[in-house]
Amino acid sequence: MNTIAVVLVVGSVAVGTFAYIGYPIVLWLVTRFTRQSRGSDDRAWPLLSITVPAYNEERTIAQTLQRVLDLDYPADRRQIVVVSDASTDRTDDIVREFASRGVELLRQPERRGKTAAENAARHHLRGEIVVNTDASVQIERPALKALIAAFDDPTVGVASGRDVSVSRDGGRGADGANEGEAGYVGYEMWVRDLETRAGGIVGASGCFYASRIPLHMEIVPEALSRDFAAPLIAREHGFRTVSVPGAVCFVPRQASLRQEYRRKVRTMTRGLETLFYKRHLLNPFRYGRFALMLWAHKLIRWLVPWMAVAGTIGLLLGAVSGAWWGSVGLALAVAALLAAVVAWRRPEGGRPLPRILALPAYLMWGLIAGLHAWLNAMRGELNPVWEPTRRG
Repeated sequence: MNTIAVVLVVGSVAVGTFAYIGYPIVLWLVTRFTRQSRGSDDRAWPLLSITVPAYNEERTIAQTLQRVLDLDYPADRRQIVVVSDASTDRTDDIVREFASRGVELLRQPERRGKTAAENAARHHLRGEIVVNTDASVQIERPALKALIAAFDDPTVGVASGRDVSVSRDGGRGADGANEGEAGYVGYEMWVRDLETRAGGIVGASGCFYASRIPLHMEIVPEALSRDFAAPLIAREHGFRTVSVPGAVCFVPRQASLRQEYRRKVRTMTRGLETLFYKRHLLNPFRYGRFALMLWAHKLIRWLVPWMAVAGTIGLLLGAVSGAWWGSVGLALAVAALLAAVVAWRRPEGGRPLPRILALPAYLMWGLIAGLHAWLNAMRGELNPVWEPTRRG
């Protein structure tokens, strides 16, 4: 029994360590020997089509459109399209008030989800580059030019912004029980920087990213994630995807771990299905380094929740057989679970958890959400239509 326990614990720790520590180290080593390509210094700003999918966003859509109009980019070189997914509130009426300023409304006759709305908008877009953003985020004024400048490099097919997690009042400090999200987002942006220097990232930020129009014209099945599919499509056509540090997008954190849990389950379920749909890209003999990065950043990371289950079983077996490391490890796991329960029960807007509890709680619910997503994907529960994230 002791041998089985050791194998389970060591194996789970090894997979988790590689996914979150070993992989960035490998990327860092690769970047030491990778020459960075440079784009042209001569720039004529291309025509953009900026799409804003929206469903019942009457509380935020006016502010969102005003911020988009205020972005530093030539007004005659942009098209702004709000794709209303059959909104039932005043969203469409508010958008029409911006028509004199060049904002176009494309209303879907029935609600079919964000990806379906983006598919329907494709033939209404006139730009050379399509910029996708959300109604719930705030983009820094210089960010759009920074994002588009990445396309000076002819090898770039998709450019992704840099997410910055902020509290609902706009600061970067504590925000209720969900402060752990800020640390995770910062870590993810760091990994994407390393991936960009190593050749290209394998997933774009759904809040703010841009694609060359021929790549964007490919239909993505409604139940899948276009922001994850975009870098995969780009690689299929011989392009790469980069993260742009200067393209800053402020993303308000969820008000509670319950909301963040639902978002994670939804995002990971769609991610698993998207990866399965494009599974041929996991072949390293055909797609080389990109395939290996896809394995490490996505699939192996998504296997960590199952390895956590295996490791917990190993700790339990070790504790039963009298091994001190089994008892200690199991005690730590129980402590993390208790922190997660406390965080889950915190009311929205309540006092923030101490940092010593916030991160373990966030990670624990992330593992549980991963298991939930796997079960959804295996049962075929894709749910292309859902209630959008209300970030405040």
